[in-house]
Amino acid sequence: MALRTFTRLGCALALLLCAGAPLHAAPGSIPPASAPPPIERFFINPVMTDAKLSPNARYLAAVSGAPGRRDYLVVIDLQTKTPKLVAGYQDADILHFDWVNDDRLVFNLADKQVGPGEVNRAAGLFAVDRDGGNQLQLASRWGSPHRMRRVLPWHTFMMDGRGAQNSEFIYVTSPDIVDVARREVRTVNLLRLNTVNGTHKVVPRPGKVDRWMLDHKGEPRLTVASENGVTTIHYLDPASGQWRVLSSYPTYKGRQDTFSPLGFGSDGTLYATAYGGGGSGSSGDTTSLFTINLATGKPNPQPLVTAPGYDFTGALVRGGDKVLGVRIRTDADSTVWFDPAMKAVQEKLDAALPGAVNLMSFPSGNQSDWALVRSFSDVKPLTWYLYNIRTGAAELVSETYPGIDPARMGQQEPVRYKARDGMEIPALLTLPAGGAKNAPLVVLVHGGPYVRGNKWGWDPETQFLASRGYAVLEPDFRGSTGYGIKHFRAGWKQWGLAMQNDIADGARWAVAQGFADPKRICIAGASYGGYATLMGLANDPDLYKCGINWVGVTDINLLYDGHWSFTSDLSEEWKVYGMPDMIGDQVKDAAQLKATSPIEQAARIKAPLMLAYGGADKRVPMYHGRKFLEAVKPHNTQVEWIEYEDEGHGWRVPKNRVDFWGRVEKFLDKHIGKGAAH
Repeated sequence: MALRTFTRLGCALALLLCAGAPLHAAPGSIPPASAPPPIERFFINPVMTDAKLSPNARYLAAVSGAPGRRDYLVVIDLQTKTPKLVAGYQDADILHFDWVNDDRLVFNLADKQVGPGEVNRAAGLFAVDRDGGNQLQLASRWGSPHRMRRVLPWHTFMMDGRGAQNSEFIYVTSPDIVDVARREVRTVNLLRLNTVNGTHKVVPRPGKVDRWMLDHKGEPRLTVASENGVTTIHYLDPASGQWRVLSSYPTYKGRQDTFSPLGFGSDGTLYATAYGGGGSGSSGDTTSLFTINLATGKPNPQPLVTAPGYDFTGALVRGGDKVLGVRIRTDADSTVWFDPAMKAVQEKLDAALPGAVNLMSFPSGNQSDWALVRSFSDVKPLTWYLYNIRTGAAELVSETYPGIDPARMGQQEPVRYKARDGMEIPALLTLPAGGAKNAPLVVLVHGGPYVRGNKWGWDPETQFLASRGYAVLEPDFRGSTGYGIKHFRAGWKQWGLAMQNDIADGARWAVAQGFADPKRICIAGASYGGYATLMGLANDPDLYKCGINWVGVTDINLLYDGHWSFTSDLSEEWKVYGMPDMIGDQVKDAAQLKATSPIEQAARIKAPLMLAYGGADKRVPMYHGRKFLEAVKPHNTQVEWIEYEDEGHGWRVPKNRVDFWGRVEKFLDKHIGKGAAH
């Protein structure tokens, strides 16, 4: 079975995907093989951010872009191979969209050409026919006037889950906002909205709601709410038509005694993740996939899917009204199929697109011919294909990062190493193309920190560093999620302590394995990763030759009571019920928080250091960076300061990403790369 590019489909997409600046370098401008790929190829906005099949699978809708122009919403008739520009604006980009039914779509907007500091309008909400007609504004954009009597307010949002897609109605959420500046929300309301005339009705709720979940018929069935440190799950019982409590548990305690809802099956079965089910001798340390007994609110005894050593992380894979399988992440993403026929289809698809993770999604209608495929690997950026299940033909839809040559990317391997206390630490190791030994090493620390950082697959930051000759180690230090409750809880109150040691032990492991040059190691990261960069330079000056911190925490106490707290996006509930246990109590752990705050260690940091912050950052405001800069400069003459006035907690604007990583390249070259003195 061979991969083929369907010419007419490719041409149809090219009319819209390629309208604007060329996606590939012009003839004569492509660099020689010996030169690294241009930085712009890594840090453009993806040229296609989303695609979805219509319920009947006749049409493909996509958000398509190109350097130099806005992102449009396009629809292609897959029978005639003809494209149609459905929605496009001169001052905004299509952000998200979904099908309402076979003939109508809903979408919202963003401005991807400016940073958060210049964004003064919310996403809005619009509906349009698949031929571009009958466009209707359903919700206003923040800052724009209400010109239509029935337009909903700006805080009206599309739901994450797919609806029924068989009528002109959709469900949307509308938070009851107490404080606009802080986005403090009292509760989240659910509205049933008519996308043709804009009328709506409010759905009765059981009390405070943070999240709504629709069932297999696209109707409201579940709510989740956290209040005063307790999370409560309510279930709308179809027998009584009344809401009732299904489960309740402490929000920030690991949830070993309850479940996290994932979705509903075609018979109303609730799928969820819960602890236990890890096999013989299991201590219940990791989560598995279960079904829930809706009478008792407890997981049924036998798990459906387990992944020894990993928490179940994934989603249901639906085809029409059936649950065909589940997406799951271990070292990499894959699909566990409940349907044997789909397992055989996956094997044929993988043979057609070898060496890649190939994830299929299906339309909401009951058809069995077509799948939309997201295909990627460690060296190949995400590429979209249309796959005919009956014929085995895979048709190229679009690349996301044109101009990236997989042969020139660095191969990525999941690895494990032992920390000094014996705990096993998972990590990703990416080596420069060719697998160079004894390479200069960048230890790239993820943010959060209570998230899973590792995700096998092409990443622009990692591959950019590898393309410049650097090995990259990305550790999932203790406190990271996805590897069981023990690994997670081992990181509680360990900022700057055992968590920091895990990172240093990873660098020393890479040296011992011959991957890294011990004299050329730099630590880098954003947010918590920026914090860890500063603490790494203070704790292990013999190990790291330089550090790069962007949007990093410099004083733990400032997370609690910084002078900007009236605009912070950290919730008061997290500060009261989460941070004291997981980071440290301001009173009981005052000495530890002071000792593990970089601002208190500034005089010890002598290595070359890059600091970068965004002026519109509400998570770690620029005050963190400026205060630390004042503290470190008297003791360190090698500090580079970068400020992006309109950026937030990370770099949103492509030109800023290009600028920042260009500076990173020069900084690394000077201190551990080609230009460094060894």
